[in-house]
Amino acid sequence: MHAVVRPALEAGEVVVTDRYVDSSLAYQGAGRTLDLDEVRRISTWATGGLVPDLTVLLDLPPETGLARALGRAAADRLESESLEFHQRVRATFRALADADPGRYLVLDAERPAEEIAAAVRKRVGALLPGRVA
Repeated sequence: MHAVVRPALEAGEVVVTDRYVDSSLAYQGAGRTLDLDEVRRISTWATGGLVPDLTVLLDLPPETGLARALGRAAADRLESESLEFHQRVRATFRALADADPGRYLVLDAERPAEEIAAAVRKRVGALLPGRVA
């Protein structure tokens, strides 16, 4: 974080990550039933309080997501978790998005990939005018 992300941001670069603090809140906090405030406190400390300008949430019913994942390969550690685990994770992501709608772009992940990509391009383009095709 401090060696790569912060210097890039300070240099005016765009930083894209796959998962961040909200994922810790959803997976470790709600999924594993740890104290959300404690997970948030530790995550804020670890990231120096950096908050993304945009979080894209690809929302999907857990049953559909698990079926897709199992169709690709053997289940990993998270995919092997119970349906209830995944329901808690989804509910937490949706609650985080509801609490900060200006930062979140929530997309129905059952839509065609082309539609999802177009929606992401449009939102990123609004954040970075002239820098996104």
